[in-house]
This record gives sequence, structure tokens and C-alpha cells, in this order.
Amino acid sequence: MTSLAVPELSVVVPVKNEAENIRPLLDEIHMALQGKVEFEVVYVDDGSDDGTPAALEQARVIHPRLRVVRHKASCGQSQAVATGVRYAQGTLIATLDGDGQNDPADLPAMLEHWRAQPDDVRPRLMITGWRANRRDDGIRRLSSKVANSIRSKLLRDRTPDSGSGIKLLPRALFLDLPRFDHMHRFMAALVIRAGGSVEVVKVNHRPRERGTSKYGVWNRLWVGIVDLFGVMWLMRRARNPVVESKE
Repeated sequence: MTSLAVPELSVVVPVKNEAENIRPLLDEIHMALQGKVEFEVVYVDDGSDDGTPAALEQARVIHPRLRVVRHKASCGQSQAVATGVRYAQGTLIATLDGDGQNDPADLPAMLEHWRAQPDDVRPRLMITGWRANRRDDGIRRLSSKVANSIRSKLLRDRTPDSGSGIKLLPRALFLDLPRFDHMHRFMAALVIRAGGSVEVVKVNHRPRERGTSKYGVWNRLWVGIVDLFGVMWLMRRARNPVVESKE
């Protein structure tokens, strides 16, 4: 087997019961990034009980850049992302939802936007996607709009779409962030808390073509309220000293 180059970019994709979406999304990721960057794809199977494990094993034959990590029991999307980052080999991390609604074709532009920033900015910079034209049902769009408005006012995270699954940031920056259940919805605020910065870019958003959503509007609402107050507590207690000397 031909050895692969050390990746600069690791694309982390958390999935649970997404057997039908494995190959189509993997094919798109490879089409988007092939020849543009050395990359790997890290899928984290969060305790699937359908054909997802088998689909991932079959996909590894076609895509040697694919690495698979599996949770024996479901731990939630945030923990799945954190597991993927921990096992990733790239210095940069891109995240995508596993349902196919994020468009991998947006990743090269996000990567170039990150590379274009000054040397002293890149290590603490996250690029996050804004789904300006969401392709979800009306209830989901309305609930997201209300939640983003409240969150933005309280956390001042300067992003209109904190829940977007498509993001790009240095692996070291992610590992500096506090980790807790549902943290993926508050990544912008957590990066700012860590002394970093956030750039928002418009991205494509697509309707779900295969499979079904694993969560509903109301079961996200109540945990989101609790999490919001928790993140506010973290923000108020952040300290980022300016270090003048390392000696």
C-alpha cells in the first residue's frame, strides 16, 4: 500500500445512523480537496446501530485517507467531534455534519481565507460558516433564528449562525477550549473566550436527501437554555494574560 503524506488538514465528521450518507459525502469531500491540500478524513461513529459501521468499512477500501473511530455507546455530537480532533493528525481541523447538508465544496475557500490571514492571527483564528439560506423546514429555521439572536446578544460572539456544522480552525486551538456536552453550538464564543478570533463566511446549505434527523426542536431548546447560562458563566471568568517573556 502506498504511504500517504502527513496531512495538513483533518476533516472530522461525526455520524450516528447515517449509513446512506457515508459514501456520497465522502466522495464529495475528496472531490473538493483533492490536489488542494494534504488531508485525511476522520469519521467518528457515535454508537450507530444501523448499517453505518459496515458502510464505513466499505468506504475505507475506496478512500484510503479515511480513518474511523467508533464510540461503543452514543455520547453526543460534541463528544464525537472532540474524539475526532483528538485522533486527528492534521494541524488544521475542518468539521462537517454527517447528514450531507453542509457542502464540502465550501472547504477550499475557507482554507484559503484562513491561509490569507497574518501569521500572528492564524493560530488563534476560526473560520465558521453562515448558512444564510437554510434549507430546513420553517419551524427549524424560526427556532434557529430566535436562538441565534438571543445567544449573540448575551454572548457577543459576533456570529449569526453559531450552530453551523462547517468550521475550520487549528487543532491546537480546539484543544484549548473547554469541552462539555453541546459545546459545538457555542464554538465561536469559546474561541473568543480563549483569546482567539472568529471570521464568518457564507456557505451553501442543502436539504437533507437521505436519512432522518436525530434530534428535534424542543429537545434542543431546553438544554440550549441551560448551556447558554453555563457559557455566560465561563465567559465572565475568562482570563487571557499577555505574556511578555517565556524565560
